[in-house]
Amino acid sequence: MASRSLGGLSGGRGGGKKSLSARNAAVERRNLITVCRFSVKTLIDRSCFETIDDSSPEFNNFAAVLEQILSHRLKGQVTWFGYESPRSFWDYIRVACRKVSQNCICSIENMENVSSSRAKGRAWIRVALMEKHLSEYISTALRDFKTTRRFYEDGAIVLGEEANMLAGMLLGLNAIDFSFCLKGEGLDGTFPAVIDYTPYLKFEQSSDSISSDEEELRTFGSSDSESSTPENVGPPLIMDENSWFNKCKRVRQKYQLTLEQKGYLEELLRLRENQLSESVSQNKVLLQRIEDSDLAHKLEKEQLEYIIVELQDQLKSYQSLDQLSAEVSLSQASLDPSHSQEGDGKQDSLNFIGEGKEDTPSLLGLCGSLTSVASYKSLTSLKSNDCLASPTAEMTSPGLTPS
Repeated sequence: MASRSLGGLSGGRGGGKKSLSARNAAVERRNLITVCRFSVKTLIDRSCFETIDDSSPEFNNFAAVLEQILSHRLKGQVTWFGYESPRSFWDYIRVACRKVSQNCICSIENMENVSSSRAKGRAWIRVALMEKHLSEYISTALRDFKTTRRFYEDGAIVLGEEANMLAGMLLGLNAIDFSFCLKGEGLDGTFPAVIDYTPYLKFEQSSDSISSDEEELRTFGSSDSESSTPENVGPPLIMDENSWFNKCKRVRQKYQLTLEQKGYLEELLRLRENQLSESVSQNKVLLQRIEDSDLAHKLEKEQLEYIIVELQDQLKSYQSLDQLSAEVSLSQASLDPSHSQEGDGKQDSLNFIGEGKEDTPSLLGLCGSLTSVASYKSLTSLKSNDCLASPTAEMTSPGLTPS
């Protein structure tokens, strides 16, 4: 019985250690993600009033938080002798972010003043922020789960559900214009990054509480004194007035801060409205241009169709004129005396012309050809009986001689 109880006790201790380690790992992941969210918010708020550079404490704290997150449960590099040497998160980023278009991996690898792996990782954070692609780098690296699994142990932030939250938080940093010097002290890789939790652990006293820290300190200091006479009634009243004055001062500061934020948001809204109105007007102008171009294209199309119809008509008329010229040439060939073999045929044709039968197209062409030749007589002269030769003379003469 004793052995069983001891075995159960040892098993309970083992289970308790596992649960405690799991709880500690979960708390560590949650703390880092929460601090990262706070650091991003403070960085965005600070960017509204001044330019963010290496001297900004908000940026230094954010860079330390991001470095701690990317280095959380990072596996070491095993050498040939079986020893495990420490790694930097740059070794993971260099492999996992190769697929990002126009990445800065090669340029950081070729930097002369940056030699250590940790310094290259810090330079990468600054370059990615200036390029406004830090969220894209992280998202691409997290999607490569095989590479991430190869570089990190179980329980790492980049392997858990917090990784998606990390990529979403870093997306807001694309609205900030950063200005960094890649040769400063921030790229020194000899010292690890340390997170300053003080800006995120401020205690704000509730409005229901009427006691301040100074009053509590004075109360604790005066409780040890044995003299508690009625003459000491005055100072507490003065301290109450000071406490109320401090509260009013804090409320006024909050009001001024809220008023400044309200003015900034109103100005931003006004700028966005102006941009929207300009885009709407430009859209109207573009639509009007599109309508005008469509109308011009329609008119050009109609003109081209009309020109095509005219050209087709002219082509038909040219074909008819070619046929007419062919008939005229045939008629001229039939009128040539060298082609006539018998004088009777020529006499019959002349008699046919004298009778006045000129309604066929061949005769019309014949008339035109006769009027165009200078050596022949006119049609009226041909109609007259004086110009017609006698059959006997025509039989004796070899051919007609022009007068």
